[in-house]
Amino acid sequence: MKEINISTVIAAKRHERNITQDELAEYMSVSKASVSKWETGQSYPDITFLPRLAAYFNISIDELIGYLPQMTAEDIKKNYNRLAHDFSSKPFEEVYAECRELVKKYYACFPLVFEIAALLLNHHPLAKEPEKQQEILNEIIRLCEHIKTDGDDLWLSKQANSMQAICYLTLQKPLEVLELLEGSTKPVMSTEVILSGAYQMKGDSKKAATVMQVGVYQYLGILLSLAPSYLSLYMKDGRFDPLLARFLKVAEVFDFDRLRPDLLAPIYYVAALTYATNQNAEKTLEMLAGYERVCTSASFAVELHGDQYFDLLDDWLEENELNKSVPRDIKLIRQDVINIIKNNPAFTFLAQNPVYQNILNHLEGALFMKGWSSYGKID
Repeated sequence: MKEINISTVIAAKRHERNITQDELAEYMSVSKASVSKWETGQSYPDITFLPRLAAYFNISIDELIGYLPQMTAEDIKKNYNRLAHDFSSKPFEEVYAECRELVKKYYACFPLVFEIAALLLNHHPLAKEPEKQQEILNEIIRLCEHIKTDGDDLWLSKQANSMQAICYLTLQKPLEVLELLEGSTKPVMSTEVILSGAYQMKGDSKKAATVMQVGVYQYLGILLSLAPSYLSLYMKDGRFDPLLARFLKVAEVFDFDRLRPDLLAPIYYVAALTYATNQNAEKTLEMLAGYERVCTSASFAVELHGDQYFDLLDDWLEENELNKSVPRDIKLIRQDVINIIKNNPAFTFLAQNPVYQNILNHLEGALFMKGWSSYGKID
């Protein structure tokens, strides 16, 4: 990531032109000592000198001061991952302050602003006071509005709109959610078939297949991500069991237990919660066992990947590196995986059940003592 570094730029450009500090000083009507201090970073040129210096070196003022208002995708990813880790190891306020400073510095870099907003959304529950959590959610809303109003990326604006709606829902403001999203369920035309057909006409069969693979993979992910909320609407309905069976069957057929176990965990959790509400110990334990299985699999919370049937997916993921980022640090994910079961009063009726205790013990053992082998050493 580039910083403002006018000293390095002046020195480099002067050497490119093969002129001495004396010559540059004479042109700028300053002393040689002044030029020397500019190049060593002991002082900066007066702001009125910047246009003249930039013209002399035939560069823009932004280039002269070494300022880059946009951050590269790689740097955005590195900063996201670093800050996500810091949220699990440093005081929340310290990391939150760094996030805010980063946004101020790169306010015009909309991909970064979006990722910082997502980072804050994923970690705002770490703030101790409810008032602070609300403050952060409102800040995310403002960042999303900035992306929508001032940015020119339609895809990013759409994502920001959805994130804004999530914040309003968390703040228990349904009218604002409806204002943002009402009408968004109208039928849409899938572009994958059209795009794939165009690539086929062009003779690029690999690209055509990639488009279709990515489409199927994403729509399956969307389907399974909708499942927990959809199932929760039918917790006291006779349709719950067959609906659950359908979702789990889809996951099984496309091997999403291995490809995206993170999407299966919420489904098993909602199912376990439903059966626990009805005091059905057998079914509750069955669903908790499924939850344990997917949460302790080698693929859980690991970067996205393909398989033999989605064999072109990895290239696409490589081109869209940000899609591979784990949303939160592994330590926080591990802790939540256990706490969501261990601290939920709905499961207290199983407290003395040996099968339930084995599930908890295995979760804790697999996630903390042994760790996920895919991550290598766990701190």
